[in-house]
Parts: sequence; structure tokens; C-alpha cells
Amino acid sequence: MAVNDHVTTERRGALQVIRLNRPEKKNAITRAMYAAMAAALKAGDADDEVRCHVILGREGVFSAGNDLADFLAVATGGEGGQEVYDFLLALANAEKPLVSGVDGIAVGIGTTIHLHCDLTLATPGTVFSTPFVDLGLVPEAGSSLIAPMILGHQRAFALLALGQGLPAAEAKTAGLIHAVVEPDALEGAVFAAAEALAAKPPEALRIARDLIRGPREAVVARIQEEATHFRARLKSDEARQAFMAFMSRK
Repeated sequence: MAVNDHVTTERRGALQVIRLNRPEKKNAITRAMYAAMAAALKAGDADDEVRCHVILGREGVFSAGNDLADFLAVATGGEGGQEVYDFLLALANAEKPLVSGVDGIAVGIGTTIHLHCDLTLATPGTVFSTPFVDLGLVPEAGSSLIAPMILGHQRAFALLALGQGLPAAEAKTAGLIHAVVEPDALEGAVFAAAEALAAKPPEALRIARDLIRGPREAVVARIQEEATHFRARLKSDEARQAFMAFMSRK
């Protein structure tokens, strides 16, 4: 079932598969795409027949991050951002397990989305990167809280503040992702992991997942705190200049 031209969902047994499908723009995520993904997560959580969410991109590209045209529109006086916030809350509060597969580019939200996933598999050529500060912005999606817990302060700072990319092999060693698999085996491995979760006793899995993840209030509060700074930074001279410089290079 198509949710949006650039986000599709399909049912695969007990799995709900959400796929970013804008390869001509390297799966850069627009406001409409955020809205579609939030709706899909909420619908899947409400459907008893869905046991697990799967999030995928396309071959060679998971996502280049937020569509900078949307950022530039806000930076030059426009409004917006509620769709992003709604998606982040749906992601942080997802009631079913989240399994993701990443091949190639994973920038900004294309990286931080996986901090909320229970299992992430990536290909050897994948690099996770978050150039927030380079764009005059700040970390988002609760990453300033979750990344240090997973990676430790130094690696998290290098990723989120220095903007240093994290190749898949290092991401696995650091605990950001579960496994590295070859590109032609990625989706099969993702579906196998998701199907194994979907076959578990659902209530036992729900309780186990909640215990492992811990209370979500702190993550939601950090998403809100980051969003306040993020909205302010979008309208800053630093961000506006960075966006215009980037767009002029395209």
C-alpha cells in the first residue's frame, strides 16, 4: 500500500515494511514523508496483526537526511516542523519492535533514526554521519541523549559535534548497529531478523523490550529540548548561510 509517493508501506506477513522511496533525491526526507512515516508507525502499532516494523531505504542510499529545501524555507521566514516532531515522537514511542536495514548514505536523521531501532543491519560501505553543527544546527531525535549512552562521550561527540563519519564496521564495534552484511544479503537478513521477532510470544516480547529500553520519558523530554534549540537555530544567520552555501554547490 502506498502511503506517499516517496514513502511506501507493505505488509509482509506480520511485518509492516516502511520504505523511503525517493532515490532521485537520495531519499532526502520532506515534511510530507515525515507525516507519512508517522502515520505508518501509528497504524502499525494499532494493528494487532502487525508484530514488527521494518524500515528500509533503497539500494545504495538509506537517506541523505532532511530535505534542505525545507530547512531553507524555515530559515528564510517560513514555518513548519510539526511533521518532523510528530514522526520523532511516533518513533520514540513505537510499541512494536523496530528493525532497520541501511545501505550506503545515512546522513542526519538517516543516522539518528536507527538510535531508536532495536536491531539495525548495514552493509560494509555504509557510513553514518550527522553534520548538524556544520549546518549551524544541533543534534535531534534524542541523539544527544541516546548516542552517548550507546557510544560513550568521545565517539558520540565525534559523530554529533565534530561531524566525523562512522563506517559500518566501526558502528558495529561501537554498538550502534547489530550486524554488517553484504548488500545482496541485506534485506533478506533484515526480514529474517524481523520475522524471528514477529514469531515470539508478543506479550513477553513487549515486556522484554520495555525493560531493555527503559522509561521513554527522558528520551521524549530530550527530543522536545533539542527541538526548541533546533527551531531557533533554523532561523539563525549561521544556519541560513550554511544552507545557502550548500544549495549553491548543488
